[in-house]
Amino acid sequence: MADALTNTAENRCLDFVMGLTTTAPTTPLRVALVTANGDDATAGTEVTGGSYARQTLSVAAATGGTTSNSADLVWPGLPAVTVVGVEIWDSASTPVRLWYGAFADPRTVGAGDDLKLPAGALAVSIT
Repeated sequence: MADALTNTAENRCLDFVMGLTTTAPTTPLRVALVTANGDDATAGTEVTGGSYARQTLSVAAATGGTTSNSADLVWPGLPAVTVVGVEIWDSASTPVRLWYGAFADPRTVGAGDDLKLPAGALAVSIT
């Protein structure tokens, strides 16, 4: 997900680099599945139903401007749905959307099925 920071995250990054404010997101970060992708300003359409819930994201320290999930991300018991991408949110009382990205190939799951992104499959970068 290169160059897929939301407008909010872009502003926070600039504020941090310029020393203007502490901008760390409220952890843990969570990964949401979407059935329609959003853009810099607008969230996508998040999956609902079944046992769906956002999953906690664990990452290693970035190298070369890139990092990825260090543990499998698994969404069990999904509704019948086609997932077209993901979004990364913080855990604030009013969550802040930080990153978004489309899958190269949408993933269709049946009711009650799981969707898994193996460790290393969700790469994010600033390049």
